[in-house]
Amino acid sequence: MRLPARPDFQSSEKRRKTGQGLGRSRWLACIALLALIAWVAPGRVGGQISPGPLARAHKSLDGTAQCISCHKLAAGEATFKCLDCHTEIAAHINGKHGFHARSQQKPGSQDCARCHSDHNGEDFALIKWNQQTFDHTLTGYKLEGKHVTDCNKCHNPTHILAEERPLIKRKDLTRTFMGMAQTCTTCHEDFHKGQLGPNCASCHNFEDWKKVTQQFDHGKTRYPLTGAHLTVQCAKCHTAGPDGKARYKPLPFNECTDCHQDPHKGSFKDTCQTCHTTAAWKRVITSALSQHFDHSKTKYPLEGKHQTVECISCHAKGDFKKELAFDKCSKCHTPDPHSGQFAKRADKGECNACHTLEGWKPTTFDVKAHAKSDYPLVDKHAEVKCEKCHLPAGKATIYKVKFARCFDCHQDEHEGQFAVAPHLNKCDDCHNIKGFKPSQYTLAKHKDARLTLTGAHLATPCNDCHKESAALQPKPKAQYYWANLDCTSCHEDVHKGQFKERMAKLGSDQKPLGCLGCHSTKTWKDMAKFDHSTTDFPLVGSHRSTACVDCHKPPNLETKLMNVDFKAAPKKCEECHQDVHGEQFAKAGSTPCGDCHNSNKWKPSMFDHNRTEFPLEGLHIPVPCSGCHKLFKPVNGKDVLFYKPTPKACSDCHGPDVANRPLKG
Repeated sequence: MRLPARPDFQSSEKRRKTGQGLGRSRWLACIALLALIAWVAPGRVGGQISPGPLARAHKSLDGTAQCISCHKLAAGEATFKCLDCHTEIAAHINGKHGFHARSQQKPGSQDCARCHSDHNGEDFALIKWNQQTFDHTLTGYKLEGKHVTDCNKCHNPTHILAEERPLIKRKDLTRTFMGMAQTCTTCHEDFHKGQLGPNCASCHNFEDWKKVTQQFDHGKTRYPLTGAHLTVQCAKCHTAGPDGKARYKPLPFNECTDCHQDPHKGSFKDTCQTCHTTAAWKRVITSALSQHFDHSKTKYPLEGKHQTVECISCHAKGDFKKELAFDKCSKCHTPDPHSGQFAKRADKGECNACHTLEGWKPTTFDVKAHAKSDYPLVDKHAEVKCEKCHLPAGKATIYKVKFARCFDCHQDEHEGQFAVAPHLNKCDDCHNIKGFKPSQYTLAKHKDARLTLTGAHLATPCNDCHKESAALQPKPKAQYYWANLDCTSCHEDVHKGQFKERMAKLGSDQKPLGCLGCHSTKTWKDMAKFDHSTTDFPLVGSHRSTACVDCHKPPNLETKLMNVDFKAAPKKCEECHQDVHGEQFAKAGSTPCGDCHNSNKWKPSMFDHNRTEFPLEGLHIPVPCSGCHKLFKPVNGKDVLFYKPTPKACSDCHGPDVANRPLKG
């Protein structure tokens, strides 16, 4: 980062832009000229030509006679002599290191005034910077990790190099940042006393002094670390010396016994690396071991998996001279991994009854051997893997399992639906060990159930009724038990409770009839049980042959009776039948059909002409209606016979001379 701009630069720049002063280079040339005049003719010009008083640090150079102490007399751009006095900074710039060397833009002293301006008064600060925002990278030394700390912890007189002290101009060394080297030992004590060289960063980092694994490469030393040595803490080998500090040089490492004790107590004359490697002490090089030691010549030749067993697993603490018992597996393999579950067997649970030296798994105990146990495996059980019954739990695996009831092994798939009589959760009432499916529960057995299958129910697949139901919790895979066996347990009441009173009536078995009050199990359309005469509208006459849908109209142009409101059917003739008489017999806006017709047959009419103003007598009785009633009027586009008005006088029908005609017959 750059140091903040000086206020005097801003003010002078402002004066330049507003025309209140000369350009900087011309102005400096004028200073130099005036300084020359003052030197030639002192007393005449005096303090009148100075651009302003010097800062307190340069107070001794105040006065026109001292100008050339800092300024060089030359035409063109102004030049300065700052580095003639500040030799420590000049040395850094010439050596191309440090902040000033990196921030310099112009050669020599000409660049100094860019950051350090004078002639601004005695109390003007020549150096202005913010320690909190200063970018230390500009010095050539980036602060990382724990080095990001308070400046004074590093920049203090105790850390200034002795050879740098005479070069620093400041008398108060607490106010300088010069004179420090970038080596670690400038600030930190070398705990290794020069054993590992001056570059601490080759092993340590800036985050944690004690973490050295990522930086230090032991492979470049005279003893590269391999195998398990890579995980050993440094202090395990580099123990403290007489001075209490860790020892790094010299350390003996030619023989393993320089660090490790001989666990074999001299049993083997060869070196450790003959049989062992740094990968792991217990991992013996069997090829090397076989060259020096032949176990087959002992009382117990190693066979099968025993050939891969680490020596120390049997020869505890590396004592090979101690006699070992090996007549039984249990002499070594203790405690009994099966916790005595086979102790009552004739062989007392000896391992080789089920296992071999070729491997603990697979076991030699097979289905044939299982047949000699208390639970022989047959049919589907013979196909079951051992771990399905003997749940793997390591040494806690149980082999003596219960088997008196199916539920000792099998989960109740039916969630207790058959826990009550008559089944009492006896799986073999429906299943056998030949296979869980198909079930052995037949239609013949279903006759003994609470719901005897009849009619169409006999042809219904089991899973149409016995399927998952949200009514039971927890949900079984299929529902087999219903507290209520009403039809609505399976079938939806499509009539939305219209016949609940009828459905609640008891049948011969003293159970509610339900849907069977009208339907049968033979077919849903069988309505033989429904008696319309028990309703408010008994069917008589022609109504007996009328289809239900003709009176009980389905909504929304439907063709089925699923959503019909049966109680909303009309009961009066005129509510169902169209008035074919053009409302000529209407009373209070409605034509009472029953005055002339009945349900048996629309024709002949039951109309009694004798109740009219023209009773039929004599020869008028056999005259057909159309012989007198001949008046037709159009109604809604159709010609309708109107019975009124009809002529009543004889001459209206028989002519004016009707009185002179002889009577026939």
